[in-house]
Amino acid sequence: MTHDKRFPASQAERLDNPERLVWLPPAEVIGDLAVHTGETVADVGAGTGYFSLPLSSAVGAAGKVYAIDGQSEMLDWIGLKLERAEFPNVELIHAEAEQTGLPASSCDFFFLANLWHEIEDRTAVLLEAARVLKRGGRIGILDWRTDVEPVAGPPLARRITAASALKEIRLAGFEQVACAEVGRFSWLVQGEKVQ
Repeated sequence: MTHDKRFPASQAERLDNPERLVWLPPAEVIGDLAVHTGETVADVGAGTGYFSLPLSSAVGAAGKVYAIDGQSEMLDWIGLKLERAEFPNVELIHAEAEQTGLPASSCDFFFLANLWHEIEDRTAVLLEAARVLKRGGRIGILDWRTDVEPVAGPPLARRITAASALKEIRLAGFEQVACAEVGRFSWLVQGEKVQ
């Protein structure tokens, strides 16, 4: 991943801005992901845990969430939250999206939120997703819409269309693909690993 596109850890507090809960409600996104109790989820580019912690609740005590981020400072933010609340099923992993270090066929869901526009080699990330997903596992990519003014998020020129992401996951062999708009500024593309 190129570092000039990466969201700076020095601005991590922006990721926990209460206004974000209004324009990108985690419950709405997780509902669209259809994550189930007992599943194992890789939250790649976890940031401050905006989705990791709600995903932890969604998969329950029988499930597992790997909060993966390439910036140790972001993982420190999640670690502080884990100290204050009971989330025994969250494991912090310092790794990049292209090489998560997770075992093969270990996850039911591979989730990337607001990261797709930052990734230089998206094919490598899709290969990694296919490697760590179980057969029948799903990928979810949430990113910024290109048809709304950038009140939040990256400039329009850096955003990627949902249609482009759909094409990329199809080419990578994911099936049952679907796309939806979520929140005020985002799209969500999903696919299933069938082999």
